Amino acid sequence: MNIAFYTGASGLRAYQHNIDIIANNVANINTYGYKSDKSSFNSLIKSTMDINQNLTRNEGERVLTGHGVKISSQDLLYNQGHLHNTGYALDFAIAGDGLFAINRDGRIEYTRNGAFDISVEQDGNYLVSSDGGYVLDSNQQRITVQYNTETNEIDNAVIADRLGVFTFDNPYGLQKINKTSFLPTDISGEPRLAPEADNKIYTTSLERSNTNIAEEMADLILSQKAYQFSARVVTTADELEQIVNNLRG
Repeated sequence: MNIAFYTGASGLRAYQHNIDIIANNVANINTYGYKSDKSSFNSLIKSTMDINQNLTRNEGERVLTGHGVKISSQDLLYNQGHLHNTGYALDFAIAGDGLFAINRDGRIEYTRNGAFDISVEQDGNYLVSSDGGYVLDSNQQRITVQYNTETNEIDNAVIADRLGVFTFDNPYGLQKINKTSFLPTDISGEPRLAPEADNKIYTTSLERSNTNIAEEMADLILSQKAYQFSARVVTTADELEQIVNNLRG
């Protein structure tokens, strides 16, 4: 009887986690540079049922019972999002699988979010991300910006040519550390300069989230139904346990 409890409880945990992932994807549907996640499920360990072997279809056949389900992995979906023209001179978007490099407190992170700005400092003007990280060139050095404060003019074409664009052997293996930033892993491989032929930078544009709202809603309905069925398994197991205890009494 305990197996039914464990099976139902594992389903509750797994599908609640999946609903949380879907909710996060939907919440970031308007976050520029966001890459959505998707869950993969595996069944838990199975064991042989202790039943009358005369009831099996074939002599010596083993009858297995499962112990529930778990989320085996949370996979990154790296497909291209739609490009949106913002009209702002310091917005940049990449068509391809490359990423911009950002130096945040000495750690180099990678992002698809090209919403940049200017940090005016004593030793010059630097291109920075929206949270103040320094945008890097192909040599992973800070990018200085020639900015005319009187005319408020910026040559974004020159900036686009200096932007470092990096790629990985397996971008799906990148580690997401916040909504739009990534770190390399053993699975993704080390960063390298992206081929110019495969990556084009668009000025005054940003990449929208790649979240597919229709697919997310369909997955949400399936997960909610699976959650309800798992809860029903727990309830039914509890009712059967009560019946058994009453019979024993």
